[in-house]
Amino acid sequence: MNHKTPLLFAACIAFLFQQTSFAQQPGLPALHLKPKQLETTGDDYLPNAHNNQKTSAPYVSTAATLRNTSVFTTQVNVNSSGDNIEDDAANEPNIAINPLNKNEIVVGWRQFDNISSNFRQAGWSYSSDGGQTWTFPGVIQPGIFRSDPVLDFDLDGNFYYNSLTLVNGVDFACKVFRSNDGGATWDGGVDAFGGDKQWMAIDRTTGVGTGNIYSFWTGAYSICQPGFFTRSTDGGDSYEDCVTVDGDPYWGTMAVGKDGKLYIVGGGFPDNLVVAKSENAQVAGAVVDWNGAVNVNVDGYIGFSGGVNPDGLLGQANIDVDVSDGVGQGYVYVLASVHRNSVNDPGDVMFARSTDGGATWDDPVRVNDDPTSNETQWFGTMSVAQNGRIDAVWLDTREANGSTDSSALYYSYSIDQGETWSANEMISDLFNPHVGYPNQNKMGDYFDMVSDSTGAYLAWANTLNGEQDVYFSHIVPQFATAVNENAAPEFSVFPNPTSGSLVVTVPSFSSLNKNNRARIEIMNALGDKIMSVPVMNVKTTLNLSLLPAGIYLLRVPDETGNAAIKKIVIE
Repeated sequence: MNHKTPLLFAACIAFLFQQTSFAQQPGLPALHLKPKQLETTGDDYLPNAHNNQKTSAPYVSTAATLRNTSVFTTQVNVNSSGDNIEDDAANEPNIAINPLNKNEIVVGWRQFDNISSNFRQAGWSYSSDGGQTWTFPGVIQPGIFRSDPVLDFDLDGNFYYNSLTLVNGVDFACKVFRSNDGGATWDGGVDAFGGDKQWMAIDRTTGVGTGNIYSFWTGAYSICQPGFFTRSTDGGDSYEDCVTVDGDPYWGTMAVGKDGKLYIVGGGFPDNLVVAKSENAQVAGAVVDWNGAVNVNVDGYIGFSGGVNPDGLLGQANIDVDVSDGVGQGYVYVLASVHRNSVNDPGDVMFARSTDGGATWDDPVRVNDDPTSNETQWFGTMSVAQNGRIDAVWLDTREANGSTDSSALYYSYSIDQGETWSANEMISDLFNPHVGYPNQNKMGDYFDMVSDSTGAYLAWANTLNGEQDVYFSHIVPQFATAVNENAAPEFSVFPNPTSGSLVVTVPSFSSLNKNNRARIEIMNALGDKIMSVPVMNVKTTLNLSLLPAGIYLLRVPDETGNAAIKKIVIE
């Protein structure tokens, strides 16, 4: 990744063609056509056909290690008994985590009470134990059409839920709801303009923009054309009049750097992505301006429609900024599932980075490592941890022998600022994404993920139980702290979960402990070391009964800095 793609232009893109053309010609580069309006009113509301009384066992995958990664997965749209509600559906999940208490997690989604109707509402579920169990209270504003859920959180641990509605089937309007009790309840919401495929980001720096809330959406479908960006500088009490964004990005996301600068990525010209940057959006009272629009070559374009997601996107564009204190501080990253230009691949997860604040971009890198060009990698999703590790997940058809009726969740990470990526890991069972549709032929348009030094927290949709539902996964790479993984010591733990007593078995004890310095380290969910115990034999018994219930990490390093990490759960 040594070559730079120069700044090609700073002009806005004009969308020239109608959405009907786009729908009739799936696979065409999005830039050539007006982006399809993905949100339209359709069916009337239908309650659940069984009054939520017909249930089945939820899908839960216990914390098992797959190759180098520990993954815990559980369904979140469940009833009070933790069971799956049959004949409803949920998709387009988004996730937020309280930075002051990582056990508090909220996931929002499009809730379809009855799969015979595409009428959707703002569903949500919250967890107070790190994602082990979930409470699904219902929907925000029952009976109101709401879609495109986007969640975020501020430094004080407040949660925000941006939700789109359609007024009279024509006008787009968003409200941002707030929760200050861990997602248990929400206020009445504040009008925040809006449009199709809106996104939201909150400034969590300690600079002048801390607490600012930013939102942008597809300019072609906006309640305040020609504008399609707004912000709140008063903690969400009000939102400013809309303005335009250089480059007209659409179907994208936003990120705030450590210095408070705002970045937006979306579909753009020519057949790639476009990134806009504002240095003064963080300044209350300033007229927001942009540093032009930079074309980012990812050798492809965001696809709409096709075999894997017939009436939906291949996925939205992702952007994030390295906020670590390491060598990558300030690097800007983009990732998206795109239809490739050079090899005509139906979907690859492509990544590009900027080492100069978004002015120029390195050549793109393919994250998925399948050897063929006929499989589809879709819903590519990225997040960056505070220690600089980059996490990526996506759905992948490579195990399906060319069929689009079977996908699995895959994971890869980078600890060298995206230069190289870990061997791809299949971290879910195969499932058919084409079952459980809520009277629309799609599984939504995106997933969402948040990373910290322990791993990645993912909200995603799948049909592992035969229905379209929303799931939470905690993905812990064995080397989550970005140490050298070569020849890391192996170990096992039992029982897991535990009520306090845990046996750690280190088969390589004799060679590992040749200088009597091997130790077992216990870290909390923030990655902070809270205990260190010497390894006295092949088997070491730990008494963890004094630790609060929750998720922890056990780390066994050797003398050279190599380390293995496993997640444990204390009940």
